[in-house]
Amino acid sequence: MLGLDVDPQALTLAVQKLSPFGERVKLVQASYETLKDQLSTMSWQRVDGILLDLGVSSMQLETPERGFSFLVDAPLDMRFDPYAPFSAKDLINSYSEQDLAEIIYRYGEEKHARQIARKIVQNRPINTTLELANLIVGIAGGQRSKLHPATRTFQAIRIAVNNELQALQNTLPQAIEVLESGGRLAVISFHSLEDRIVKQYFRQEGRDCICPPRTPICTCGHHATIREITRQPIRPQSSEIMKNPRSRSARLRVVQKI
Repeated sequence: MLGLDVDPQALTLAVQKLSPFGERVKLVQASYETLKDQLSTMSWQRVDGILLDLGVSSMQLETPERGFSFLVDAPLDMRFDPYAPFSAKDLINSYSEQDLAEIIYRYGEEKHARQIARKIVQNRPINTTLELANLIVGIAGGQRSKLHPATRTFQAIRIAVNNELQALQNTLPQAIEVLESGGRLAVISFHSLEDRIVKQYFRQEGRDCICPPRTPICTCGHHATIREITRQPIRPQSSEIMKNPRSRSARLRVVQKI
C-alpha cells in the first residue's frame, strides 16, 4: 500500500497505526496530485484500488494551533502542509475585496460573501481565527441555521489556501489511468463542491460519447473507461452519525475501471 498526505502530522499517526504491516506499507509526504510520479518512483505500473479521502480531518480541526477551527482562538493558518509558503493569514490580509468575495461565494456558497469581504478589508490586519469569526458573526449571526455563521467562509478560505478543488480535478484522470482493469476508485467527499466534481467526472468517463446533445453524429471519439458502482452516493447511516457526527456530510462514490 502507498499512502500520500501533505500533512506530516497525519503521516506520523499513520506510521503508528500501520506499523504491524511493516514494509508492505510505504507512506510519502506528497499531494495525491503527484500520484503518477509516486507510482513511477516505486516502479508500479498499475494498482488494484485507490481511495481518496478529501478535505480537512478531525485531527486537523482538533489541533487549535493549525488554525482550521473558528471555535478556538489561534493564528490564521489552515495549511494542510504546515511548511507551505501561503497561509490563510496571507490570503485574508493581501487579497482584494473583490477576490475575497469571489472566493467566499464560489468555495463557500456564502450569500453574504460581499459584506464579509468588505468587513474583512475594513478591519485588516486580521491575525487570528476568532478575529475573523467574530467579524462574520456580526454580519450573518442573526440567521437561524444549524451551521455556525463562519462555517462557509472558513471552508472557502481553506479550499483556496490548499488549492483543493484544482488538486482533485488534476488527480481524478491520473487515478483512472493507473487503475488495473477491474480496479476500483472510491472517493469520499464532504461538501457539495467536491462531490459535484467527482460526480460530473464519473458521469463523463462512464459514457461512450460526450458530444453535445444536439450533435447528430458522434465526432468526439470518446469511449467509456469506467462504470459507476454507486449511481447515487453512499451516505452514513444514523448509527454511524451518532458515533461520529462529522460523518453526516460524507458522500462515497465508487467506480470500476473497464
